[in-house]
Amino acid sequence: MMTPQDKELLASKGISEAQIEAQLTCFEKGFPYLRLDAAASVDKGILTPSIDEQTIFLSAWDNYKNSDKNILKFVPASGAASRMFKNLFEFLEADYETPTTAFEQIFFTHIDRFAFYDDLNTACLGLFGLTIPELIAEGEFKKIVDVLLDADGLGYGQLPKGLLLFHNYPEGPRTPLEEHLVEGALYAACSGGDVNIHFTVSPEHRTMFESLVEDKTAEFAKRFGVTYHISFSEQKPSTDTIAADMDNQPFRDKGKLVFRPGGHGALIENLNDLDADVVFIKNIDNVVPDRLKDDTVLYKKLIAGVLVTLQHQAFQYLELLDSGSYTQEQVMEILQFLQKKLFCKNPDIKNLEDAELVLYLKQKLNRPMRVCGMVKNVGEPGGGPFLAYNPDGTISLQILESSQIDMSDPQKKKMFEEGTHFNPVDLVCAVRNYQGQKFDLTHYVDPATGFISYKSKNGKELKALELPGLWNGAMSDWNTVFVEVPLTTFNPVKTVNDLLRAQHQ
Repeated sequence: MMTPQDKELLASKGISEAQIEAQLTCFEKGFPYLRLDAAASVDKGILTPSIDEQTIFLSAWDNYKNSDKNILKFVPASGAASRMFKNLFEFLEADYETPTTAFEQIFFTHIDRFAFYDDLNTACLGLFGLTIPELIAEGEFKKIVDVLLDADGLGYGQLPKGLLLFHNYPEGPRTPLEEHLVEGALYAACSGGDVNIHFTVSPEHRTMFESLVEDKTAEFAKRFGVTYHISFSEQKPSTDTIAADMDNQPFRDKGKLVFRPGGHGALIENLNDLDADVVFIKNIDNVVPDRLKDDTVLYKKLIAGVLVTLQHQAFQYLELLDSGSYTQEQVMEILQFLQKKLFCKNPDIKNLEDAELVLYLKQKLNRPMRVCGMVKNVGEPGGGPFLAYNPDGTISLQILESSQIDMSDPQKKKMFEEGTHFNPVDLVCAVRNYQGQKFDLTHYVDPATGFISYKSKNGKELKALELPGLWNGAMSDWNTVFVEVPLTTFNPVKTVNDLLRAQHQ
């Protein structure tokens, strides 16, 4: 039963009572597992372009960039970095004073190699009148960690990853945000030298992001001869989801309904609000220093070239179908393109009449398109590439998380465990149709692909609902193509000690 206070809260967020009912039904019924056809592999759905093909695709991207098209780089950057420092928070709570675990010992042994070392040393001097080596000599390890994580020091325990110092350079250290500015100039500049980058940020950190951009863009604009257009957005309150108790009723804290952010799938709304022809999507922490950027830049251009090549062909076929002047042979050619180049198959295709087949081809070709880089599986966590059944009975490429797969089915579990590749969040998307109009991306989400997780608030257990993930169910009804990219293009920072890896030094 909704109280007047509940209704006021819903109105302030832009959420309807019908949405709440639908979400509570999801808690009650759960989400169905996806029906799998096969794990995607080099033999089934993952492209490995030859050197000659790479040359063609790279040329296609260069030609596209030099046209009047609008290119954008989209970087989800709102997540807090607190999980990066989980081990250090545990050290602060531990009943010992000196580094004991392997993680702690590695951190302190190599502390001077972190890009934030100088700032941390200055903060330690300011707060305690002692340098980091002096604090270490006195056994005051926890004071150093306090200064790193606490708001009275550097505040890294509360900041988002995009604002942390990741990499050292002779001219001074750089944050991931700055590395993305550089990347944008290297592969996503429009023909006039404009570089459009959009960051999704949390409201409490937006001013800090804006300040950093104001400080740094002129320097990079001059270096690369480009003009930056940096924009920001926040996750919409209307995409928050209701929390539920263990009986699937609305969870309340002191009588007030509790809402939680809907996960990165909510960002499909932010992406939908942007005006662009092609959009690159990449996580904020997957960056490397300039000396290692060559592979990143090359393969970003490559997957973009695959995208615009396939899009160009799809547009030609759609215009042909629109004209009505096509032969049966051409219809079969278009069907082959859909099946063999876009990896979209329909087991019932033989049952379609000619007119139905043409309508089917139009419907499947006239959708948003994405090309996703896939790296070989080396045990890193992440979604996997699969051929999966869609609600309409067709089979297409999808990026799935383990929670979407029925692990109690030995065959499905085997498919997941033997997957040869995983998703490093490396996408390039085409979001206009063949008539130049923007797709409404919210129409291509599969609402049955959300997630339910278990959390707690003030000691009470609750269920949380995540919307279909941005590159999972939120793009379920897109034309999807996978391309193998090297592991050198995937360098995420999950823990602070990852910054000590050679890829970040």
